[in-house]
Amino acid sequence: MGALRTIPAMRFPAELPVVEHREDIARAIAGHQVVIVAGETGSGKTTQLPKICLQLGRGAQRLIGHTQPRRLAARTVAQRIAQELGASLGELVGYQVRFTDKVSDNTALKLMTDGILLAEIQHDRLLRKYDTLIIDEAHERSLNIDFLLGYLKRLLPRRPDLKVIITSATIDVESFSRHFDGAPVIEVSGRTYPVTTHYIDPADSDDGEGGQEQVAALVEDIDAGRYGARGDVLVFLPGERDIRELARLLRHNKALDVLPLYARLSQAEQNRVFDTGSRRGTRVVLATNVAETSLTVPGIRYVIDPGLARISRYSFRTKMQRLPIEPISQASANQRQGRCGRIAAGVCLRLYSEADFNQRPEFTDPEIMRTNLAAVVLQMLVLGLGEVEDFPFINPPDPRMVRDGYRLLEELGAVARGGQLTAVGRRMARLPVDPRLGRMVLAAAELGCLEEVLVICSALAIQDPRERPADKQQQADQAHARFRHPRSDFMAWLNLWRYAEEQRQALSGNQFAKMCKREFLSYLRMREWRDIHTQLVIACRGQQLKPKPALAAEEDYQAVHTALLAGLLGNIAQLHEGREYLGARNRKLQIFPGSSQARKRPRWLVAAEIVETSRVYAREVAAIDPEWAIGINPDLLKRQYHQPRWQPRSGRVMAYERILLYGLTLADKRPVHYGPIAPAEARAILIRDGLVACNMRPFPAFLKHNQRQVRELEELESRTRRRDILVDEQVLFDFYDERLPPDICTAGRLQGWLKRQLGAEASLRLAREDLLARDPGTDLGEQFPDHLDWADMRFRLSYQFEPGGAADGVSVTVPVALLNRVPRHLFEWLVPGLLREKCIQLVKNLPKDKRKQLVPVPDHVDRALAGLEPADVDLVRSLADRFAAMGTVRLAPGDWAVHKLDDYYRMNIRVVDADGRLLAQGRDLAQLVERFRDHTRQSLSTRQGDSPAREGIVRWDFEALPAEYRFRQAGVDIVAYPALVDKGAAVDIALCDYPGEARLRHRLGVLRLLRLHSVQQVKYLRKQLLRGNDCALALAAAGLDREALLEDLVDAAILQAMAVDQGAPRSREAFQQMLERGRGEVVGRATQLQAVLLNSLGALAELRRRLAALEAGRWPDTREDIDSQLERLLVAGFQRDTPEPWLSQYPRYMKALCNRVERLSGQYARDQGHIALLQELGAPLWEVLGKRPGLLLSCSEALQYRWMLEELRVSLFAQHLGTRQAVSAKRLQEQWRAVARWLAANPH
Repeated sequence: MGALRTIPAMRFPAELPVVEHREDIARAIAGHQVVIVAGETGSGKTTQLPKICLQLGRGAQRLIGHTQPRRLAARTVAQRIAQELGASLGELVGYQVRFTDKVSDNTALKLMTDGILLAEIQHDRLLRKYDTLIIDEAHERSLNIDFLLGYLKRLLPRRPDLKVIITSATIDVESFSRHFDGAPVIEVSGRTYPVTTHYIDPADSDDGEGGQEQVAALVEDIDAGRYGARGDVLVFLPGERDIRELARLLRHNKALDVLPLYARLSQAEQNRVFDTGSRRGTRVVLATNVAETSLTVPGIRYVIDPGLARISRYSFRTKMQRLPIEPISQASANQRQGRCGRIAAGVCLRLYSEADFNQRPEFTDPEIMRTNLAAVVLQMLVLGLGEVEDFPFINPPDPRMVRDGYRLLEELGAVARGGQLTAVGRRMARLPVDPRLGRMVLAAAELGCLEEVLVICSALAIQDPRERPADKQQQADQAHARFRHPRSDFMAWLNLWRYAEEQRQALSGNQFAKMCKREFLSYLRMREWRDIHTQLVIACRGQQLKPKPALAAEEDYQAVHTALLAGLLGNIAQLHEGREYLGARNRKLQIFPGSSQARKRPRWLVAAEIVETSRVYAREVAAIDPEWAIGINPDLLKRQYHQPRWQPRSGRVMAYERILLYGLTLADKRPVHYGPIAPAEARAILIRDGLVACNMRPFPAFLKHNQRQVRELEELESRTRRRDILVDEQVLFDFYDERLPPDICTAGRLQGWLKRQLGAEASLRLAREDLLARDPGTDLGEQFPDHLDWADMRFRLSYQFEPGGAADGVSVTVPVALLNRVPRHLFEWLVPGLLREKCIQLVKNLPKDKRKQLVPVPDHVDRALAGLEPADVDLVRSLADRFAAMGTVRLAPGDWAVHKLDDYYRMNIRVVDADGRLLAQGRDLAQLVERFRDHTRQSLSTRQGDSPAREGIVRWDFEALPAEYRFRQAGVDIVAYPALVDKGAAVDIALCDYPGEARLRHRLGVLRLLRLHSVQQVKYLRKQLLRGNDCALALAAAGLDREALLEDLVDAAILQAMAVDQGAPRSREAFQQMLERGRGEVVGRATQLQAVLLNSLGALAELRRRLAALEAGRWPDTREDIDSQLERLLVAGFQRDTPEPWLSQYPRYMKALCNRVERLSGQYARDQGHIALLQELGAPLWEVLGKRPGLLLSCSEALQYRWMLEELRVSLFAQHLGTRQAVSAKRLQEQWRAVARWLAANPH
């Protein structure tokens, strides 16, 4: 306690209403510990009450503390009282606000914000330096005021010498009196004039309650004098948008001076409201509820009250600060009414009914009832004030709001789950900012970005300094755009801060203020931002929190936003649909349109705040990676594990981890070791998917043994298509489960146990008896062989029992190089073990009338199969023949429903390349052959090593060509057939699939090589043959091309002169002998062939004339048959490919055709009969030639048959021309049987 201070004499202005009650107040203070003084703004209570206290001797040794809700008020009130006392500010009268301390040892009266007094409680629980406390503007019922009043309620019994004076507007002063046990209330109402109140029922207005057009009309009525003398008007509106809309409606009236008034307005624009000297007509002030008590607008005669306000309310359910527009209380309505009775009689127009007014709540909810209580809870915990529920608040908060405050502190890591204060919480409480911001600062210190986050947090603690005047919005937006960051609104604060600091260093104070105005920045708020930043820096130094070296840009971004996330975990959101985001606890929201990220729509964001107005908006947002939030507060996370699986490479059971925060999936499919999480389940998975499935790395010796045993029995099951030989997996699981220790859930632990435990390895070996569910029997090798042999080929067989699978049943592996040689029907016979079942199924699929004749089906099938052996013949035809031979039933090809067979009754053909890699598989052999036709030839032609294949040969400068070339591919021995292949300007040596194909190609390849050695002869023949007008006319009449016929004739001459068809050479010596022997004969043979050709052409020309003379449209079958015959006779290369004995008969064949046409009119019916016979006899040959074009070169029987058909035509249509040999239908049938025998013996 210091020395007594000298208090000067007091003077009290008589015009102030409070002075009239000075003696009553003095007596009340002297006689009571707590006094409530109630009076409207302007009554003088704020300036005169401290003087009354000084006159009473208060403040002589200790301080008189005088709190104000706002810093500006604390400073200006201190200046005013010092002026009235004639003292210097900072001496007898001082003040302390967040950034300024003007208090000395001589100070008796200290003005301060209520926040300063709260902060002092942490260091001076009994507030011993004060003998008097004046809590001013208590009617505002802010959190700080309610907390102070509750604290003083507890403190007063311990400080009986302490006097407390509470000042308030005339709003619910009785609650203050009750709180302090009936403390006296002294009312010091100011001088007011009567106010006339008009209730305008919304039913009387087309616009409804508070309609903007209705308000505008009332303003016009006031200005027109409808409600009395003209005067200034104060209109209360819920928000800025309503103010802008009404201003737009009113500004057309030049007689009105429309002035907006709301908290975000720039200082200059606010000052216009209080400057009554520069009016331009009737002043119309459009204000939010800031004008109810916080500010007094001078000169107001009329008040228009729509009865609405935007009230900030926190929802503990949605964890969101809402800003709903709702009806005001009766007390607020009366405050608004009182704004117009200060200078003369006033008029209040209420845009709601009197009944509505009477039903409204009496008072507005105090802030403690409608805000998050985290800051209050934290302060109480730090001060050790006990449970919130037990603290003497005037209005106890909802317990649910208290619990929500604790939950937020848990989210921030300030309290533990049990409610105990943590070290982080203690440090947060020492920072002069909201708990969320404090948590960000502490996180930033850990992450090395304290410098940046201090700037951002101090910015978030103030009102946005970026101004946006209604009439200059576009210019303001352009000025602020340069500070924007492509991903973050928070980083924009850093950009603005750095710019402002550069300008501050470069400019004088006055120049900086002008720069702020020019660039739409509030100078006062920029200064406040810097002040808060300075205070935070000092507070951080007090906790030894220091900035660290700067990070790289991307690291800096991550670090900064991870620090921000530490305070904003509940404000993250994920893009959901369109522009909508899904936030914590399933709330849906959108980015506020003014954000730089509104159009970019990041996948994940964090917001400084989430508020609900007309919609739920996220304000001040940034793009984030959700994984940044994972390490901040692990206790908040929910972790789910799914898809646990054995991972042989790591030898552990791994699972996917899903991490959720408030219902949002921060991470999914994060691989984690599942053993420590669920050891019993991990052990079971190790056994099931590691040991039972034989999927271990490294592979233990016991498991190799067990796998061999299991695979042998699985193979038996696949072959027999049974699943009752091998025990099921549960038996194997139980086997290992009984033997393994309970703590083994990784391969490493298993290996360690095997090394340490004697006999462990042997105990895990399976015996065959352990695996057998039943005896599989014997003789399975014959029924289900490992391979299939045919001719010189061996095909590997494999078995799979997987109904519906692509390889279900028996699979045969065929190298692509061998695909063309695969027997077309052999695979239909499957293997002995499945053939009987397949045949039974085929019979069961027969039409009912046929099937009934084969009952019982198994017996009939057994009898049929007894006389059959697998061969390359159609299985169903063989069965049909056997059933017919047995005398049971005759079956036609259409009776068999092969397509209805299950897939496993059809061989699966696996086509592999030279390295054994699967190219394709399927059950349709013909389709696979066609698909890989070119691939097969390429596979043969690209053989390496000792393959004879070559390209670009123009001379026989190579060794003799072997008839066969053998090599091995994909484990199969393959035989290929080398041949010279005609390539036009040269020949290649290629490998062919079949001997017949090789003979055909080799003949043409030898021909090309002979031509390349007979250049002079060929050149001569081209000049001499088929020349002259007669020849040209004959060719034209026959409709044939000279060039094609000439080349064909030269080819035929060379082949005949060289006797190639008597045996195409395969060695250089044989080729050279053929060339030397026949080269001189080429020209003579060509001349002979030309004569035959010209004779044929003459007859052909006559035939064309006779056909043309026939009546159009008649005898179409005959015409078609003649055309078909000519097409086969005159096919491209007919001279080259027709043997000489038959080529010389062409003139006779043409004459026979002429004769047929000549006699057609009288013998058409007979002609039709001949056509039918010829088609029947020719069809088998044409069908085979379509598949095997080289057949006539390989099979002399087929060659004979082909020309017997032509001789039969001569016999039928021109018998007088004679035939080259005896011929008849019967002879042809006998000849075809010889052909069929050859085909059966030579399937390829």
